Amino acid sequence: MALGRKSKTTGKLFVATADLPRSAGHPFYGALNRLLEESGFDRKVEAMCEPFYADQRGRPSIPPGVYFRMLFVGYFEGIDSQRGIAWRCADSFAIRDFLGIGLTGKSPDHSSLTIIRQRLSSEVHESVFALVLGIAREKKLLQVKTIAVDATLLDANAAMKSIVRKDTGDDYKTYLRKLAKEAGIEDPSDDDLRRFDRDRGGKKTSNDEWESKTDPDSRVMKMKDGRTHLSYKAEHAIDLENEIVIAATIHPGNRSDTQSLEATLTQGTRSAKCT
Repeated sequence: MALGRKSKTTGKLFVATADLPRSAGHPFYGALNRLLEESGFDRKVEAMCEPFYADQRGRPSIPPGVYFRMLFVGYFEGIDSQRGIAWRCADSFAIRDFLGIGLTGKSPDHSSLTIIRQRLSSEVHESVFALVLGIAREKKLLQVKTIAVDATLLDANAAMKSIVRKDTGDDYKTYLRKLAKEAGIEDPSDDDLRRFDRDRGGKKTSNDEWESKTDPDSRVMKMKDGRTHLSYKAEHAIDLENEIVIAATIHPGNRSDTQSLEATLTQGTRSAKCT
């Protein structure tokens, strides 16, 4: 056999459809698509999303079924960014087939995902999650005999600079300036405030006294590396028999495992067993 050498490729003006590359498909995505189609997934999610769109006179949007399938791809393939999801969907023939996009069709880009995510409410996303669990129940894929719960801290989309005192509404700099003046530092500069804050004893940023002005539901938490962040606590409950997520809950960052575990398990078992 002779050595093959890479040749320069030039674009063609016209390409016959029969000459376009095709994928043999992916067994998992193919089976999932058949399951969704049998359950009328697309029609149901379109009905859920219809109130969030204008009348039929506007330009048609990306079908909701395509949007949620792209979210499935991100979950199944461990992609945590919308850019990454959009790139993966555009690059794979098998996933394009899963999305229902033809060989010459254009897959949605990351900005389109952002627009749709902002348009649809969190309640719609939760309803679609419940719909998928309902399909799993209908196909007897859920066992709910052994449930595993895992939790992780998530950084809130808010900076520590946004925290204010609950009693006075002062931001941290204003509060620090008052303490410095009480300590005898008249008209302290920003450098003076930083040195004063670094050296003063008993410094504590308590959730009882402070909250974020931009995200009041977040909580101040000290991370493992010693830094202080505004955070949330995310928990997932999984049916270990089939590794299906049956609940995904968000709690304040300072809530202990014993406080959050019961709520997550209750939601998971209710979602998995309800008819």
